[in-house]
Amino acid sequence: MLALDIRNVNKTYPNFQLRNVSFQLEKGYIMGFIGANGAGKTTTIKSILNMTRMDSGEIHVLGRNMAEYELELKQEIGYAMGGVDFYTRSKLKTLTNVIKKFYAKWDEGTYRNYLRRFKLDENKRIAELSTGMKVKYSIAIALSHGAKLLILDEPTSGLDPVARNELLDIFQGLVADGEISILFSTHITSDLEKCADYITFIVDGQIVHSGEKEEFKESYLLLNGSAAQLNQVKDRLISYRMNSFGFTGLIPASDFDNSWNIKAATPSLEEIMVYYAKKEDEYV
Repeated sequence: MLALDIRNVNKTYPNFQLRNVSFQLEKGYIMGFIGANGAGKTTTIKSILNMTRMDSGEIHVLGRNMAEYELELKQEIGYAMGGVDFYTRSKLKTLTNVIKKFYAKWDEGTYRNYLRRFKLDENKRIAELSTGMKVKYSIAIALSHGAKLLILDEPTSGLDPVARNELLDIFQGLVADGEISILFSTHITSDLEKCADYITFIVDGQIVHSGEKEEFKESYLLLNGSAAQLNQVKDRLISYRMNSFGFTGLIPASDFDNSWNIKAATPSLEEIMVYYAKKEDEYV
């Protein structure tokens, strides 16, 4: 069964448009959702959660239509985001006592286990928590009501590398038994290099690619050549940069010709994003 099935979602704002956004997340996997700021990641997530009304399209969560079964499905979805300030003067236990009333399957034992695991003191006020602790609290809440789909919107932003690694280990542990699935939106692509199984890449409101992470990376090549060689390949490059040795540019692997005698390597997720962003800048 698919954890998430998004079909032809369209949404038009005065200065932005989601166009036929479609992708699927299989149960028990982590999908990285990447794109530059303003590419449409947050609008897509809001559409999934029915926080914004689509102009057209369908969203199915755990096999059911979100528009028809919103209340039931929101019991199955956990949502956490980075950089959130809750009611900062409230203690954790005060907030939790309010939140848990919304969930039919709230499991106090599971919640207590996550408090211990994350070393969260429920007598502390939100204002006393570090950024990492706030994210861990969000995740503890999300996992204490039996959520089968976690939607994480920039959960590691603002965290130091040690705290980020710890969270990535937690995410990988959560999907290990195949019951929980994670949609992980972030601009920190190195996090996804470590933990994502699939990548969905959105550029200017449209999905450029959605599929297995290594396949995605291998569908592009990063070329390094001399200035003289640039003219040979310029028309096929997504974008390029000049440097003291010549140029570096991104090309679809299917467009590469071995006879060019130009150095080629598999790019990182970050390099793919950077060169697509440079392409977008050229059209502005």
